[in-house]
Amino acid sequence: MPMTTGKAQTALKAQTTERVRSVAAMLEEEIVLGWLLPRERLVEEELAERLAVKRHVVREALADLERVGLVDRIPNRGAVVKLLDPVEVRQIYSVREVLETLAAEQIPLPVAPAVLDRLRALQRQHATAVEAADARAAFRANMQFHETLFRACGNPHLVELIQGLAQKVHGARSITAASPEHLQLARDEHAAMVEALQLGDRDRLVALCRQHLGPSRDAYIAAVEARFARQAAAASSRP
Repeated sequence: MPMTTGKAQTALKAQTTERVRSVAAMLEEEIVLGWLLPRERLVEEELAERLAVKRHVVREALADLERVGLVDRIPNRGAVVKLLDPVEVRQIYSVREVLETLAAEQIPLPVAPAVLDRLRALQRQHATAVEAADARAAFRANMQFHETLFRACGNPHLVELIQGLAQKVHGARSITAASPEHLQLARDEHAAMVEALQLGDRDRLVALCRQHLGPSRDAYIAAVEARFARQAAAASSRP
């Protein structure tokens, strides 16, 4: 009997862990897509009802998102979507540029046919999502595309650093991730990356990886700085 109970508890714990991961992933997507805005309150009870889970699952998911830098917990207010400081965004993106171009420089050429086939499939999947205006599917395909691309460098430690920093500034993509114009640009750049790999053009691939980071970074910084300027102007106009 105790053994059966132990197995049941283990299974329940695993189920809860999976639900926490699922809720965290869903909220992360909503932050990236701009459906949850910077400094927006994340009320556990409301999220639990909307996502049909227990409050403790939401609480653990928010704690996970806080650990990766997507959520802040503010005393007497609770959890909110983190507003990334423009200076921090510039700093992180500058490191990302170094790491991602380093990975592109280390991909063996000619690239393995299996890797190229996988990238082509993901590029088509992303393009289909863009055509259908399915921002969530486009986000997921984009993530898989870049993970596959950088894993081709063969250095798992470098890939881990790239993924960690990308997640840290996922909120900076909230301005562009659901924008048709930026989605189409990303689609075209993905296709160009695949072509550069196919042709063995490393210089072009590295340049594309560097160029690919700019739009989301610049759009977010411009939006946040404009917001700060409006707040400053409003404060100065008060009697």
